[in-house]
Amino acid sequence: MKLSIAIILSAAGITEAWVTPGAARSSTALNGVYYSTSTGNTETIAGYIAEAAGSGDAEEIGDASDDAITGADYLIVGAPTWHTDAEDQRSGTTWDEWLYETLPNLDLDGKKVAIFGCGDQESYADYYCDAAGELYDQFTAKGAKIYGMTSTDGYNHAGSKAEVDGKFVGLMCDEDNQYDESEPRAKAW
Repeated sequence: MKLSIAIILSAAGITEAWVTPGAARSSTALNGVYYSTSTGNTETIAGYIAEAAGSGDAEEIGDASDDAITGADYLIVGAPTWHTDAEDQRSGTTWDEWLYETLPNLDLDGKKVAIFGCGDQESYADYYCDAAGELYDQFTAKGAKIYGMTSTDGYNHAGSKAEVDGKFVGLMCDEDNQYDESEPRAKAW
C-alpha cells in the first residue's frame, strides 16, 4: 500500500494523520526517512515506513548531510530508546550526538516532520519510546511542524515521554512484544 503526504488536509486540521493511505502523491515528494539503531529493530521499522511511503531506502542519521536535511520538504525520523527516564540523549545511538551538536546549527523553521519510535513496552512500561519524545522536543524547538500523531490504544505501557496531549507524537513500534503489528502500523500510518 502506497502512502502519500496529506499536507493540505493536515494543515486544514481535517485529519490527524500525516499520510493518507491510497491518496495520490502530491507534487512535492517525501525526501527521506532517517533513523539510528542499536539492535536493528529501528532500522527494520524505518524500512517498513520507507517502503510504505515509497521514499526509497531509509538512511542512518549519522550519514545524512546537513543539506539533505535542510533541503527536504518533508522528513520522517525515528529512534529507539535505551537510556530510560533520561532527560536527554535517550536513544543510545547517533541521534544523541546529532540532536545536540548538528540540529542546533540547522534552520528547520516550518519543516514538516513525522516521528516514529521503537521500544519495549513490557520491560520498560514506564519509559516506552521516550527517545521519540526527545525527537519531538528537539525538532519542535527548531520550529519544525510535527505530523502523524497516533492513538495510544493497543499498547501496554504505563508512561512515555513520547505522549503529548494523550497521543503519541508519531508511530510507536515494539519489535520485542508486538513485532507482528509493526509493518501493518507502518502501512496504516
